[in-house]
Amino acid sequence: MAGIDFQQNLSQSQVLSPQMRQSLEILQANSLELGQILQQAIAVNPVLEVTQHDEELPEDLTPDAEYDMETLSELDDDFRELQIMERRTTSTSQDDQERRDHYYNSIVAPETLQQHLLSQLEHSINPEKIKTAGREIIGNIDDRGFLSTTLENMAISSALPLQDLEKALAVIQNFDPAGVGASDLAESLLIQLHKRGYHGTLETRIVQDFLNDLARKRYPEIARKLGVSTSSITQAAETIATLTPDPGAEFDPTSNPYITPDVIIRKNADGEWEANLTNDNIPDVAISNAYKDLMASTHDSKARQYLRDQIRDGKVIIRSISQRQDTLLKLANELIKRQSDYFAKGPRSLKPLTMNEVADVIGVHSATISRAVAGKYVLTPHGLVELRTFFTSGYETKDGQQVSNTGVRDTIQEMIANENPKKPLSDSALEKMLKEKGLKVARRTIAKYRDQLNILPSHLRKQF
Repeated sequence: MAGIDFQQNLSQSQVLSPQMRQSLEILQANSLELGQILQQAIAVNPVLEVTQHDEELPEDLTPDAEYDMETLSELDDDFRELQIMERRTTSTSQDDQERRDHYYNSIVAPETLQQHLLSQLEHSINPEKIKTAGREIIGNIDDRGFLSTTLENMAISSALPLQDLEKALAVIQNFDPAGVGASDLAESLLIQLHKRGYHGTLETRIVQDFLNDLARKRYPEIARKLGVSTSSITQAAETIATLTPDPGAEFDPTSNPYITPDVIIRKNADGEWEANLTNDNIPDVAISNAYKDLMASTHDSKARQYLRDQIRDGKVIIRSISQRQDTLLKLANELIKRQSDYFAKGPRSLKPLTMNEVADVIGVHSATISRAVAGKYVLTPHGLVELRTFFTSGYETKDGQQVSNTGVRDTIQEMIANENPKKPLSDSALEKMLKEKGLKVARRTIAKYRDQLNILPSHLRKQF
């Protein structure tokens, strides 16, 4: 019988301290996320406070004897003591509180698809049993607007009559948005066509029987099977293309996220490019003088140690914010030096640039640059651009000029935009045209760039 054995091993490992983790989190956060981090830190750490920017007094203002330094010092001491004893801020009037509550209550979240459907159901003229069945169906409609299960399964799980569910589904499928409540794409498209008045038309026949062929643009084959001309199929396909494949897309809160730039790059009064940090959603925080005084005056060792720890953590946060902002500003200024053609001419003039190159100049590790650009955007004369966009590999032309991947993608997009729709350019043809411009790009790379641009292959772009 094997006995129990104890062994002791000694090893070394690197573990990030909580302060270091927080510093990295602050560096990697964008302005919106950083604002949330700071609000949470202020709520947890009592020694942190939001500072206000006081307006500067005119230099020629004569100081009043009533407000000399001695009086101001006494007022400051009294104010600190009041903060310590009462632990509360300046009170507000009842009118101010009611006004503030009104503002907060006026902020509403975007309406969801389910809420939109329930509102229509409650205002419809239907028996209560149909509305009950309708609520069950709406609860089983996903964010895209499709049924996530069958009516039979709903009848079993909810103990509602299947007949009531079928009637309720017919009611819901007439709601806005058009195509909602379908079990698949074909049914959703048919519902949309029927609401437009297309009944028994060529469009409905194509959706019912040839949807896969339509997606592959096999127009001649569809025309032969239906006994119509290819031009008729083309016209019908154009009508079908105006339908939406995701009826609930307009209610998706993530489809159009709100983005706040961390940096703005524009020309100053002297005509030079200049980078400025927006500091949006980032409050100015500082260590409260009241708690500093309390730590110095208290005789409670536990309270003094608690305040010392909180002040230390607060200083780490303030220092991390300062380092983040300093890194971002240095990074933006370096981008101005290296990508000046981009800011002056546009995306096609973007030059190849690596994070290691910028890191060497700024004096930080490349991983720091990677964290600094993560999820952050810069507002340029050419629109809102992700910071990571400026770091890209590239190609060298026959003339020795450096062209970034973005420039190559833009060139491909321009070539396809100017192609003959009846004879679209294949990836091989694009490869030859780029080679003529001095750019040697592999065909599989062209296919990858085309996919990134959401451009279909040549056989799917062909018009008949």
